[in-house]
Amino acid sequence: MTLIDDLKHASLTNALTDEQLADFASIGITHEFTPGDELFHEGQPADHLWMLLDGEIELTQQLGREATVMLTMTVPGQWAGGHAAWGSADEHAVFLVTGRAVTSGRCYVIPSTDLGAFVQKWLPIGKHLLDAVYQTVRRVDATARQRESLVALGKLAAGLAHEINNPASASLRAVDSLRSTSDYMLQSLVRLAQHGVDAQAFLEVDRIRAELQQRPSAIGSALETADREEMIGEWMDDHGIEFAWQMAPLLATKGVDEAWFASVEAVVGADGLGPSLQWISSTVGVAGLLEELTETTNRISHLVQDVKTYSQMDRASLQCVDVPAGIESTLTMLAPKLAGIEVVRAYDDTVPQIEVYAAELNQVWTNLIDNALDAMDGDGTLRLATSLDGDEVVIDITDSGPGIDPDVQLRVFEPFFTTKDVGSGTGLGLDISRRIVVERHGGTISFDSVPGSTTATVRLPTHR
Repeated sequence: MTLIDDLKHASLTNALTDEQLADFASIGITHEFTPGDELFHEGQPADHLWMLLDGEIELTQQLGREATVMLTMTVPGQWAGGHAAWGSADEHAVFLVTGRAVTSGRCYVIPSTDLGAFVQKWLPIGKHLLDAVYQTVRRVDATARQRESLVALGKLAAGLAHEINNPASASLRAVDSLRSTSDYMLQSLVRLAQHGVDAQAFLEVDRIRAELQQRPSAIGSALETADREEMIGEWMDDHGIEFAWQMAPLLATKGVDEAWFASVEAVVGADGLGPSLQWISSTVGVAGLLEELTETTNRISHLVQDVKTYSQMDRASLQCVDVPAGIESTLTMLAPKLAGIEVVRAYDDTVPQIEVYAAELNQVWTNLIDNALDAMDGDGTLRLATSLDGDEVVIDITDSGPGIDPDVQLRVFEPFFTTKDVGSGTGLGLDISRRIVVERHGGTISFDSVPGSTTATVRLPTHR
């Protein structure tokens, strides 16, 4: 049987005229295969169309650790690939499945560019229609993925705003308090001068101030602290000291008692006691406010650093990274959703740095951790673990949620498939994650789920 005879009996080409068949037969080659032969591979450029002439070919897609059979080609004329013939001759025109021979047989293989030229020659309107349909599908897919990215970005922005708002608000409060406390401290110095406290006495008061400032906060219950504060306030009121209500809380936290008041009075006398206490409490208060400002600004600085680590905005796209560092920066971005969640870390120190597209990989951690947190609904345990298995780094993200239904588990990587409520998810997060892990990094991603424990496992090669 000749190639022309094969084409006449194939479902794809049986309607062509003799002249068209002759032209079609001249643009490709016949490829014979045997059982087990891999004809094309998922993720590789789809720069050829493979049309079955006879035999059987399985089309599989890698879902986690398993290759799932998506379709079996048995009918002459069935085909795969050739996407670049329809106006998409770029890096996105790739095989979505792997073709592997089940039996011996033959395929007719045509370069995508020649296929496009053939259709343009014999059926130009069909070529234009196919181009338009293909580009429309591409635009719809791109728009959907862009929406998924925007939704994820919105969540991260809200989380980051929440995280920065706390230390920023604390800083503003500390600045306001520092301004008033500084004025209060300057007033105390004026009053000390008005009461004629000499240099020697002032140095002794400063020694008492330094000792008090170095004291740790008094340990005790809130009720005990309140009782101590009330005692201090009553003592100062009995001695006619102004601003007792302002000084009592700070002195109470330092655990002062009547003996301490007596030591101050012994240095400056009864007339200088009020101004001295005012100066001591204000200076100790200023030091505490400065410590609070240091802590809050450091927190903001660390958040900014975490954002830079997460986004990789100041670094090369492909770089050697420490995997736990990316996971930790992701946790920072998702911090508002961690309320009520116990986070358990089990990072293996022997895991080496690996060369990855860091920003893209952080998107994977975001999708997986966000899904885990949604599954637990604010109450549960999130376990993050890394380990080394031969030449692969293994990352396990486990949640204590209700688990994934077996029927659902088979479809989690399907584009647009979601179990979330309308408006809560686009069904693209895990599809994007699979593409990043499998196609961009040559790794695998899979799920293992039972009620009360669901683990997302990502395996990445240690060397590209």
